[in-house]
Amino acid sequence: MATVFAIETSCDETAAAIVKNRQVCSNVVASQIKIHQPYGGVVPEVASRSHLEMLNQVVAQCLAQAHFTWAEIDGIAATCAPGLVGALLVGLTAAKSLAIVRQKPFVGVHHLEGHIYAAYLSEPDLQPPFLCLLVSGGHTSLIHVKDCGVYETVGQTRDDAAGEAFDKVARLLQLGYPGGPIVDKLAAMGNPQAFALPEGRISLPEGGYHPYDSSFSGLKTAVLQLVQKLKKERDNCDSEGSLRDAVINDIAASFQETVAKSLTKRAIACAVNLGLKTIAVGGGVAANSGLRQHLQAAAAKHDLRVLFPPLKYCTDNAAMIGCAAAEHLERGHISPLTLGANSRMSLGDVMELYHV
Repeated sequence: MATVFAIETSCDETAAAIVKNRQVCSNVVASQIKIHQPYGGVVPEVASRSHLEMLNQVVAQCLAQAHFTWAEIDGIAATCAPGLVGALLVGLTAAKSLAIVRQKPFVGVHHLEGHIYAAYLSEPDLQPPFLCLLVSGGHTSLIHVKDCGVYETVGQTRDDAAGEAFDKVARLLQLGYPGGPIVDKLAAMGNPQAFALPEGRISLPEGGYHPYDSSFSGLKTAVLQLVQKLKKERDNCDSEGSLRDAVINDIAASFQETVAKSLTKRAIACAVNLGLKTIAVGGGVAANSGLRQHLQAAAAKHDLRVLFPPLKYCTDNAAMIGCAAAEHLERGHISPLTLGANSRMSLGDVMELYHV
């Protein structure tokens, strides 16, 4: 397997990594969370500027951490789609420049394929076919992984992504940003059965519901209405009119329980119906303790294997990008230096990134 130096700048993490034989030799991530916290979310222009300021330092740290020289690197990779265009261009331009200067082949990587390949970092012997439940701030999909570069999306959210719903609910509860880790922490202290919330199902024209597609906008609205209702009841509020901590914990627990059960039900049904024995989970929401508990318990009943990446590979990182790029490079998939950034590229179009 090839040794790849990879850069990831699709959103608000400036990252670089060296990956060899599905083994991470170095992995450096400079987070922008504190920069974006005052705004309650990622500001694209601020993210791009921060990538410019941090990237050289991150690249240098990555090389030093692995004790590698450029002579030991077989290829240079970067995330090229999807993501914030300005942010993508920073990493893409840097990677292509390194490829030219160091005379190495360049490999562009689809960000979602990177999340799929995070599973290989925890299970290097993993082989397709398997099902990937990809749950992040921008994406919620069930992907049938058939081979490197060959993917079929069999289920997806029709509106908000799961991670986006966590952030929005955290905002409703005035918990801060990012919402996922905070909601997860408070949910552990709450009662998941305290409030009945709608799962969010997609009706089919012929009747019934879509077995794999999700919806989270209705759940978010239900939480908003619940918060408004509870604030009108004095017993639920402190002297300043804010919801009591115990009530917030129960809301967080009930919301997380609903999301975890919804994702678990669809993932298990999809794997069973497709005859797949392994479910790999990727994306930031893969770090959620409620989802991990529900999915592992349900999978055991169906004799399915569930793979969760280490927490550091759930959120955006360059190690997963390098892992995907290494396999593409090994198969002779090289990207042209004219490759541009694409904010909305479908996972099904991955092979358009390469000369094959």
